[in-house]
Amino acid sequence: MADISIDQVKHVADSARLAITDEEAEAFTKQLDSILEYAEQLNELDTTNVEPTTHVLDSKNVLRKDEPKEWITQEDALNNAPDTKGDYFRVPSILE
Repeated sequence: MADISIDQVKHVADSARLAITDEEAEAFTKQLDSILEYAEQLNELDTTNVEPTTHVLDSKNVLRKDEPKEWITQEDALNNAPDTKGDYFRVPSILE
């Protein structure tokens, strides 16, 4: 794998609208090189019999089915309210 140059780091920083100094560009170049070297080790693994996945966990939808069911009546709901007006809940005003 080719090494990353300082010009490439500056170009990416400029594309991301980041102002970096020459010292920072040099430090980032070394850091990115070491990261890419570490990632390159993945190419050494034998993945012939490994199925591609989108997630490491075998996730399944655990939500219940959305089915209609009986619920309390409007009258029962209003009976639990501290303040009502007709068929509505009454709440304190928040706007002046």
